[in-house]
Amino acid sequence: MTQHAEIVIIGAGPSGAVAAALLRKQGRQVLVLERETFPRFSIGESLLPQSMAYIEEAGLLQDVVEAGFQYKNGAAFARGEADATFFDFREKWSKGWGTTYQVQRGAFDKVLADGAARAGAEFRYQQTVLAADLEGETPTLLVKDNASGDEYRVTAKFVLDASGFGRVLPRLLDLETPSNFPVRGAIFTHIEDRIPVGTFDRNKILITTHPEHQDVWFWTIPFSNGHCSLGVVAEPAFLAQYSGTELERLQAIVNEAPNLKKLLANAHWNIPARTITGYSANVKSLYGKHFALLGNAGEFLDPVFSSGVTIALTSASLAAKALGRMLDGETVDWSADYAVPLKRGVDAFRAFVTAWYDGRFQKLIYYKDKNEEVRRMISSILAGYAWDETNPCVRAPERWLAALDAAVSM
Repeated sequence: MTQHAEIVIIGAGPSGAVAAALLRKQGRQVLVLERETFPRFSIGESLLPQSMAYIEEAGLLQDVVEAGFQYKNGAAFARGEADATFFDFREKWSKGWGTTYQVQRGAFDKVLADGAARAGAEFRYQQTVLAADLEGETPTLLVKDNASGDEYRVTAKFVLDASGFGRVLPRLLDLETPSNFPVRGAIFTHIEDRIPVGTFDRNKILITTHPEHQDVWFWTIPFSNGHCSLGVVAEPAFLAQYSGTELERLQAIVNEAPNLKKLLANAHWNIPARTITGYSANVKSLYGKHFALLGNAGEFLDPVFSSGVTIALTSASLAAKALGRMLDGETVDWSADYAVPLKRGVDAFRAFVTAWYDGRFQKLIYYKDKNEEVRRMISSILAGYAWDETNPCVRAPERWLAALDAAVSM
């Protein structure tokens, strides 16, 4: 059996749902194929304010605002027993949203997908893409319905891969290439945190640096229901030192961070922990004759600045604009109109992720005498505005980091 859709999107996560909603606003016929059933667990719960502009653009803002997620207005950084360093995203260099949410991704992703479905996109869950022929004149996917076991073909004018870590088209089309980041792993879970009222600002994500290892860090992301997402990121050799269940290993490492040990003294650890290793990824190309890769299907850097969803939604917006023009008969240069502008922001994030692990950005984050202008520039990056080249730290991140590193080292 062969079916046809104008546009097929692989994956119903944030980039797929937002792309579907944007394309429906253009009047396009959209079919979304998702391997899982929603809601489903996904990691990456702390959004950045820049994401809100794309959610609003897609017509999904009311859905997100009314879902009851934890309000977020900034980030806190802690190391050892010293007082935390705070950044308020409303006090930033760039124009735009300064607030957002911390979300349980299962619920958040379903909110976006349901909103795009109400806008007219067709969503099919439990569908696995087995093969892809995208070189001919008619792009074709071979799909399996996981519930029935039936296989069928779908033809389309264009395919967007929003499959995230599933990386469907990179695997099927041999597009994967190694990331230049060292291999790192994470152990993470959700806990009932029982943090006493008044001892912690639940409107901010907390990033904690290990007191002895600057390349080991923890995330603490509070939710509106009294739980939080908690995880540690380190190279596999560091994580391998700890024995026991994944939850016991995570607890042991958390107890090495004085601020977290104190903050979570009353926590109820009642959910098994999970692990992921070697998550950084890259591809040979973000687009081809009949396809483009969105979000994590193309490249994933590192979770330290919660940039994943922001990059995903930026890619959805750029791709939907370019695809709409192409389907209207215009000549579209997918390099100039999609890949280059997307990578501009990704490369800015990359510079700061690299500087975080080698210590330069940490030194700046924890420096107590930053002037207000520098603080606002940093706040913009942390809020996701990695495409705002009016910000000197975006326009020339390495030069900016080098200059400030020299200044704080004097």
